[in-house]
Amino acid sequence: MQTIVERIQQMEQYYEEVSNAIEHHFNSFSENEEIREKLQKLAEYQKSGKWLKDYEADERGELPVDLKRGVLSQDGLYALLCNAEKYMCNRKESNMHFYYTRHGQTVWNVENKICGATDSPLTDKGKAQARELGEKIKAEGYKIDEILYSPLSRARDTALIVSELTGIPARAEIRLTEQNFGKWEGTPRNGADFQADKQNFVTSFEGGESMLRLAQRIYNLIDEIKGQDKIYLLVAHNGISRVMESYFHEMTNEEYAAFGIRNCEIKKYIF
Repeated sequence: MQTIVERIQQMEQYYEEVSNAIEHHFNSFSENEEIREKLQKLAEYQKSGKWLKDYEADERGELPVDLKRGVLSQDGLYALLCNAEKYMCNRKESNMHFYYTRHGQTVWNVENKICGATDSPLTDKGKAQARELGEKIKAEGYKIDEILYSPLSRARDTALIVSELTGIPARAEIRLTEQNFGKWEGTPRNGADFQADKQNFVTSFEGGESMLRLAQRIYNLIDEIKGQDKIYLLVAHNGISRVMESYFHEMTNEEYAAFGIRNCEIKKYIF
């Protein structure tokens, strides 16, 4: 059971988030004098501390009904602040998902070679796939706030093509870098020895990165995304997609090793 102090602290947090959003969009209302005046009153009401006294009285059941409805309280500002909690909770609940895609086709994809941490560029088809993905996101109205991409060029170039077409801001996230497959990089993707080695989660493939260490950085990233009020599109690699899938679904070692997605296929993950 929360104490009154804890509830006030929570309300202060919600107010800060709402006021930050208001400040961010303040210039958008420059032509609307009525809205600007309302925002200024809201800021004054919060800074005066009166809303905290009103909130304490409300929690004790001593706040007049008319005031609670916002009839007397600074043109409804107290009601607005109290509704902020519900608004922010609902917004966060609606944002409890993200999208994931793999980069477009690369030269080594065509040559059936394991890319891993080796930088293999997009082919013309890969660039076309990225454009198709961007057009799909725009045409189907995907709600995405930001794109995070692996710094390897095949993922970076895919993400930047999508960003340019959709207007969604994009930035590099080093934790999305593909797994380093060590001695296997540049070898055939369907090699029997490699397929067997992918089921060994502790081995580092002689100079690469183990599945467990890979999972650590990807799981940490997913946990961070879960706690943010944004919807992301992650642009990365096939090896990363396995870890994404394992975060949300039970998988055997064999299922994990065999999992993959197509170039520029988009998947939605719900927390």
